[in-house]
Amino acid sequence: MDVVPAVTQNEPQLSRALGEAVLAVWGQLPHDIQHRVFEQAVQSQGESIRQQLAVLLHGKHPRTSDPLGKPREMMEPDSLGG
Repeated sequence: MDVVPAVTQNEPQLSRALGEAVLAVWGQLPHDIQHRVFEQAVQSQGESIRQQLAVLLHGKHPRTSDPLGKPREMMEPDSLGG
């Protein structure tokens, strides 16, 4: 059985699953790993996603989210996601 073509064919689904997993554990990742993942995402998709991605990740970090699950509003997004 050749796994490589199956992986290539399912790459969008696998990438999405990996992305969702990273979001689920974002607040538990060390700051340097958060920074590297954030910058790699911006590099791969372009600077235009930087602010939106920062806002998304800000809401996923326990230090910056409301205990009831509603992210707190922020004036300036933290480009490092935390």
